[in-house]
Amino acid sequence: MKIRLFDDKDFFRALFTLAVPIMLQNLINSFVNMVDTVMIGMLGTVEIAAVGLGNQVFFLFTMILFGICSGGAIFTAQFWGKKDIEGIRKNTGLCLFLNVGVAVVFTAAALFAPEFLIGVYSKDPEVIKTGAVYLRTLASSYIPFSISFVITLTLRSIERVNLAMISTLIALFVNMTGNYFLIFGVGPFPALGVQGAAISTTIARIAEFFILVVAIYVKKYPMAGSLKELCSANLKFVTRFLRITSPVILNELMWATGISIQNIIFARTGTDAIAAFNITNTVSQLTWVVFIGLGNAVAVLIGKRIGEGRENTARDYARRITLFAPLLAAALAAVLFPLSRFIPFVFNINETVITYTLVMFIILCLSYPFRAFNMCLIVGVCRAGGDTIFCVLFETIFMWGFSLPLGAAMAYFLRAPVWVIYLCLCSEDVLKMICGLWRLKSGRWLHNLVGAT
Repeated sequence: MKIRLFDDKDFFRALFTLAVPIMLQNLINSFVNMVDTVMIGMLGTVEIAAVGLGNQVFFLFTMILFGICSGGAIFTAQFWGKKDIEGIRKNTGLCLFLNVGVAVVFTAAALFAPEFLIGVYSKDPEVIKTGAVYLRTLASSYIPFSISFVITLTLRSIERVNLAMISTLIALFVNMTGNYFLIFGVGPFPALGVQGAAISTTIARIAEFFILVVAIYVKKYPMAGSLKELCSANLKFVTRFLRITSPVILNELMWATGISIQNIIFARTGTDAIAAFNITNTVSQLTWVVFIGLGNAVAVLIGKRIGEGRENTARDYARRITLFAPLLAAALAAVLFPLSRFIPFVFNINETVITYTLVMFIILCLSYPFRAFNMCLIVGVCRAGGDTIFCVLFETIFMWGFSLPLGAAMAYFLRAPVWVIYLCLCSEDVLKMICGLWRLKSGRWLHNLVGAT
């Protein structure tokens, strides 16, 4: 069925009512980590690489949490469509249990084996030593962050997004203030460098955790149940949850591991290469939060319509977002590229890193429309419809079967220029879009998961 993209004003009004606070919250959340990279960037290339690789461990941790919570959000949105508060609470409790379990594992690894974790990415002894200090100090933030993550994604699924945005804004302020005093040693505070950045981030994450927990119970939001309600999931629900969520967790784990391997490829190509790669990714987050917001917002709208039994409306929303996102991406790419010109004024880096970064930005901007389509299809459409097995196949086959082997071959065997390696790693997006269009047209992505729960 053909549609005129902008003829449904109610869709776009609902989309941006949800998406804008999510965009702002993700932008602020990105700044919490990005502030470390930018301020540490004033110290030098080794420090940039160390913090960037330390954040790769945190990124892998976050993606596992996102897999759990994104899978859980499928149920939450559909429960919200049914107005099933009991279902929302048992789903929230199960997500909390799984997230905290993952956080305990990562906390132990960061405390007792940080050199090993950084050493997976880089063989530079200075980068390993500096990165280990950052990672070990950051470890105590993992458990509170894992709880905040559940609350944040559940708030999105029940269309209550402002609280998460406010809590993250406060966390950003705390982090920036702490960084100023502890990285450079202002006033009576010692200059702790990367350790100071990690301390500030930890304090910010703990502050965010307390704000969210207190606020949801004071405001009596749907997920704020008693311990009995949060632990009420029976075997039937747990089985259904794991059947739908396990592919999402695997999807995010495989994707995050793939991104980590991209970092390994560049780290072992050279410290200049990994510094450029980290800077490119850091700055691109300023615009990519738009598509994270769109994907998460439309997932709530589609999931809610499925829960209400309005499947034709859900399909219409899916077509609209996958048309709109690439058009918006092309416009934002035109904004993103000029930002790269300010890099020499922000980071204390050499001419080689500057050159690598500028070329990477050209490739990144060209790939943006394809990436935007794929993001909204996976996070916004297929997951909202419970099509999680397709999602993991879609993400894994093209990354692990095509772009990663090609990029590694270019780096290790052909010793190709850095821009060629980066182009190979970005090439999967075009193939994924072709496959995604087929899945969208088939309509087989839509499943009602809560009708008999």
